Amino acid sequence: MSATTPQLSSAVHMFTQLLSSTRRGARLARLLAAEQLRPWPVSPGVTERAEQIVAELAANAALHCRVGSRDFRLTLILDTAADLLRIAVTDARGERLPSPPADCGTPLDAESGRGLLLVTALADRWGFELYPPGGKTVWAECACETTDPDTHSGRL
Repeated sequence: MSATTPQLSSAVHMFTQLLSSTRRGARLARLLAAEQLRPWPVSPGVTERAEQIVAELAANAALHCRVGSRDFRLTLILDTAADLLRIAVTDARGERLPSPPADCGTPLDAESGRGLLLVTALADRWGFELYPPGGKTVWAECACETTDPDTHSGRL
C-alpha cells in the first residue's frame, strides 16, 4: 500500500515568524503582517481586518503569556482556493486559555480586556487549540475573495 503525502497547492501563501513576548514584539507582529499581506492577492478590507486581528492576538500573547524569555509565533496562511486567510498566534501558556467574549466580564470603563471582542467582530470565526508541550494556538479566520495578483498590484 502506498501513501501519498498531501502537498500544499500553489494557491497557498504562508508566513511564520517567531517574536519576543513583549509590547515591541506585538507591534512588530502587526507591522510584519501588514508588510507580508501587501503583495498577497487579498483585498485591502481583509488586509485591514487581519492587521487588527494580529494586533489583538499578539498583544494578548505579549501581555498574558510571558514566561521567562519565551517567544510567540505568528503564522499567516492564505488559501486562495478556499478564499480563506488564517491568522494564528502560538504561545507557551496553555494553562491560560482565552475566554469567550461574553464571559470576559470587562467593566465598561476598563482600558483593556476587549481584544477578543474585537477579534470576534473582525473575524468570521476564531478559536484555540492546545499546542504540546504546554502551549496554545489562538487562531482567527477571515473569508476573503482573493484578487487577481496582476490587478492587486496595479498592473493590467
